[in-house]
Amino acid sequence: MLKIIADENILLAEQVFGTIGEVVLLPGRELDRAAVRDADALIVRSTTRVDAELLQGSRVRFVGTATIGTDHIDRDYLQQRGIAFADAAGSSADAVAEYVFAAITQLVIDTGARFRDLSLGVIGVGAIGSRVARYGRMLGMNVLLNDPPLARSSARPDFLPLDEVLTADIVTLHVPLTRSGEDRTVHLIDEQKLGLLQPQAVLINTSRGAVVDNQALSRWLQAHPQARAVLDVWENEPAIDARLVQQVRLATPHIAGYSYEGKRNGTLMVYRALCREFAVPEHWQPEPAEETHRIRCRGDAGAEIALYEAVSQVYDIEADNERLQRAAGENPHELAQTFDHLRKTYPLRRDFSQYTVVLSPVSMEVATILSGFRFAVDA
Repeated sequence: MLKIIADENILLAEQVFGTIGEVVLLPGRELDRAAVRDADALIVRSTTRVDAELLQGSRVRFVGTATIGTDHIDRDYLQQRGIAFADAAGSSADAVAEYVFAAITQLVIDTGARFRDLSLGVIGVGAIGSRVARYGRMLGMNVLLNDPPLARSSARPDFLPLDEVLTADIVTLHVPLTRSGEDRTVHLIDEQKLGLLQPQAVLINTSRGAVVDNQALSRWLQAHPQARAVLDVWENEPAIDARLVQQVRLATPHIAGYSYEGKRNGTLMVYRALCREFAVPEHWQPEPAEETHRIRCRGDAGAEIALYEAVSQVYDIEADNERLQRAAGENPHELAQTFDHLRKTYPLRRDFSQYTVVLSPVSMEVATILSGFRFAVDA
């Protein structure tokens, strides 16, 4: 029987991986060489660094990460050792894109702005960024795109230089964390690039914390009181900067992709790869979709109000912000522990696709927008 070591915070890990082997669940930050020595497979999240220091002397033959990002994995080492690897690329793309628009919609309500009067700069146009761009266009926003690797590999004419995209009203980051090469993204947004943002700009980061120089961002926010930032990812997680938490408009503990569907997708993708690698049949299948939940919102107050009413009933981003803000203000010395605790105990959140919106009165324009965000609409 296979022995599988898995991060205890991976959704359904024991239920799913237990169909093909013995599963031992451990905290991701506590996984060490002794814990994995006699494991055949290791299933992690972004909190565990997987490299020679962890795996040397072990019998691990498969490593899976139930996450989109892979910067915590030394893939060169795995390849040298002949250790199979699988990630969950795209698993939580819908959840992250929905998080971004929960934030944008909240900020639009804060200011009384109209979607169609705003420009949206999308940096990184992969699985998440392409969804964000599509949503922005659907709302009438002027969408500016930057993705140098994709621009080089395609003939698309719509990619713009980074400096131009940084002039947008809202700038959102969806790039992997790369530490070398021409597409290096560590501190992609540094002091110089922050200087290109509009004084009242919104900066959103749901990619990796180190893509933005957090110290430079703190100074920039201090100097630009009309600017706002939305951060779900931070440098030095979980020991994040309490001062920066209190400076940003929306602060959350790396949970943008934490919808039930997103986490389940990640588990399922790694499970299927593990079954293929060890040539074992897939015994576990997701349960059939349950009936969607019904919510109500107005159809006669415009796209901004309708989307806010729908989204805030599904995902209360302000509640996530308030929990982290409170921890940073009241117990800054315990913020690292609180950060991990908030992730571990994160409440159930469902994708927009799990809800039916009842519009009253009916507006076909609003119904079309909500449908574009994957809500079912009863109009």
